[in-house]
Amino acid sequence: MRRPKRKSKVRPGQTLEVYQNILSTRWKNLLKHPFARSFRSSLVNTLKDFKKSLHEFCEIEEEEEDGKEDRLSDLPDSIQTCILSKRWKNLWKRLPTLTLISSQFKTLTNFDKFVSQVLSLRDRSNSLYALNFQRKGIMAPYLLKRIFNYAVSHNVQRLQIDVNSDIKSFSSCFFSCHTLTSLNLYVAHPRTSKKIFFPDYLNLPALTRLHLGDVAFRGGAEPFSAYPRLNSLMISNFEIIGEQNLYISSTTLVKLKIQVYYEPKKNYCKIELSTPGLCTFSFVGTPFEILSGNNPSSVKHVKIYANMWWNYVTAPSILLSWLQELADTKTLTVSSNTLQVLSLVPGLLKVKLHSLRNLKSLRVKMSRLSCGLSKSLIDAKLAQLPAGSQEEAAKLREAFKEGSSSIPDGIVYFLLQNSPSAKVHIIN
Repeated sequence: MRRPKRKSKVRPGQTLEVYQNILSTRWKNLLKHPFARSFRSSLVNTLKDFKKSLHEFCEIEEEEEDGKEDRLSDLPDSIQTCILSKRWKNLWKRLPTLTLISSQFKTLTNFDKFVSQVLSLRDRSNSLYALNFQRKGIMAPYLLKRIFNYAVSHNVQRLQIDVNSDIKSFSSCFFSCHTLTSLNLYVAHPRTSKKIFFPDYLNLPALTRLHLGDVAFRGGAEPFSAYPRLNSLMISNFEIIGEQNLYISSTTLVKLKIQVYYEPKKNYCKIELSTPGLCTFSFVGTPFEILSGNNPSSVKHVKIYANMWWNYVTAPSILLSWLQELADTKTLTVSSNTLQVLSLVPGLLKVKLHSLRNLKSLRVKMSRLSCGLSKSLIDAKLAQLPAGSQEEAAKLREAFKEGSSSIPDGIVYFLLQNSPSAKVHIIN
C-alpha cells in the first residue's frame, strides 16, 4: 500500500523559498537542454516575472503568523507543473536575443537543423534585438544568407558573427542595414589561410560600435569614414595589403583598440589616424608605427599590453615614440611585459620625456614573459656583460626565463618624471 504524500506546510515569510524549490525541481534539467542553452541568460532574467504571475494565479499572500495558510502548499504537483508549462513553453519564441553557437552541439549537421528550426518557429512579429552566431567549419551559403535576411528583416541592432566564410557569401541586405548599431565580425577563409578583405562599401548609418577580426584592409583605403556615428572601433589580427598605409578617419571615434598577435612584417604598412575626438587608446601585441595626423592631446586614457614573440629590434623605440606623444594622458595602464620591451631602448633612463605631464594614475599589471621576449631580454643583457662572466650569465638567464615576471629597475620613476604625484598601482 502506497503511503499518501505528506502535505508540506508553508510558514509565513517562506514563499520565496517555495518558489526556489519549484524552479529548481521543474527547470533545472530544462535549462541544461541543448535547445535551451541559447536562451539560458534570457530565461534566467525573466524567471523573476514568474514570481509575480504565480502570486496572481494562486492568490498567495504572506500573512502574519496567526493569519491564513499559504495556498501554494495546497496545490498538487501536476497543477504546479501545469502553471509553469503553459506560461513558459513558448517563451523562447518571443525572446529578443538569440545565441547560436555550434560548439554546444555534437555535430554541425545537428546545429544547422537547430538553427533552421529556431528561425522557422520563432514568433515573427517580435523584433530581434541581438544575434550571436558562431559556427566553425565550412558553411552552406544558403543558411548564412537566411540568417542575415532574418536578422535584418527583424530590425537587428546588435550582431556578432564568427564564421568560416567569404564576405561575398553574405546576404546583400547586410551591407545596408539601417538598424544595426553594434557589429562584431570575425571571418576566416573556408579553405585557405588568406585573410578576407573587409569591404569599404558598407552602408550602416546607425553603427556606433565595430569590432573586426581576421580581416585584410587595402592600403590607402579609409574603410571607417563611412560610419557617421562610429564611436568605438577594435581591429584584431588584421593585415594591410599593398604599399600604402591604412587610414582610420573619423570625427566621432572616441575609443580605439588594436590587437596584433603576430610579428609585424619587415615592410609592414603603417596606420595613420585622423581622429580628433579620440579619448581612449588600447593596444595589445608587438608595437608598430601608428601615425597621428591630429593633435594626440585628446587621448586621456591609454592601455598598452606590449609583447615580442621574436627579436623585433624596432619595437622598443616605437613604443617609446608612442609615450612621447601622450601629452595630456591622465591614466596609463601597462603590463610588466610592456615595461620590459621599453627597457630594451638603449640608455632609456637618461631620456628626458616631454610628455605625461598630466598623468594622474599609472597601473602596472604583472604578466609572464613570453618565449620571444625572454630571449630578447637575455640576449640584450648578455651583450652588456664582460666576456667570461658565466656566473652572471646564469643569473640573467634565471631572472628573465620564460614565464617569469618582474618590473625593470627605475622604469616606473622614468614614466613619472613629469608627474611625480601620480598614483601607482601594481596589479598581481
